[in-house]
Amino acid sequence: MTLPCITAARRFDPAAHRPFWIDAEQVGWIRSADVALLARWPDVFEIDATRVTLSARFDSVDLRSAALGAVIGALAAEGRIPGWRDETYAIRNAFDAPPLAYIERAASRFFGTMTYAVHLNGVVEYADGAPQLWIARRSETKATDPGMLDNVVAGGIGWGFGIEETIVKECWEEAGIPEPIAASATRGRTFLVLQSLPEGTQAEQLFVYDLALPADFAPRNQDGEVGEHRLARIDEVARWIEEGALTVDASLATLDCLLRRNWIDAEACAGIEALFLPSSAG
Repeated sequence: MTLPCITAARRFDPAAHRPFWIDAEQVGWIRSADVALLARWPDVFEIDATRVTLSARFDSVDLRSAALGAVIGALAAEGRIPGWRDETYAIRNAFDAPPLAYIERAASRFFGTMTYAVHLNGVVEYADGAPQLWIARRSETKATDPGMLDNVVAGGIGWGFGIEETIVKECWEEAGIPEPIAASATRGRTFLVLQSLPEGTQAEQLFVYDLALPADFAPRNQDGEVGEHRLARIDEVARWIEEGALTVDASLATLDCLLRRNWIDAEACAGIEALFLPSSAG
């Protein structure tokens, strides 16, 4: 049986969406049911039966960002784009590519644009006992996946932040992990998730890292986005993944850690290889 997280990570129907294009490049997916909302702005979008294209007259990053920003603001005011973050994301198909435009983070799933995130496995290894993982429970007030179990640290990479910089920032905000420890995180693999969600499409690259945490360290949330942390045995975490108690993203990141360390049977993760990106991605 395929794990629920592996199935969900590719639960996407292109036929139910229209590609979103900017400057001769497909940058996202818009649900067919949402295309009519954008038809109210014929000066901004060119819409036909096969795609939605940002008008070519917006020929610079600033002009595109301003045009999209006006539309996003109106849609958010109508409740069509929930979970406003006041965070800037760049529209770009590769992490190191120059931005085509900037948008509010909450709008990335409405337009189905590629986003980037880090997920960090907090690993505690004992000289005289089995290893354990720190697992977080998301705050009930989170815009996405409230109350679900998550990695000890996980966060989107906003525009202007690098991967390692984001790790250090999120480690402190979400778990009170000081920079000298956070900076020792080691990189795992990178996943590509493409799944339909209530708010739109998640098209996201997940950069997975492991962090060895001292046995006497206990995470302490600093920003109110984590409800609790718990130290769990490997078999407990594996059960939570099977039950769907962890978020899809956290499940994939945790499985990567368990597989690389041979703490789980590869046969239990059938199909996960199809989600890996080449090590050079990002």
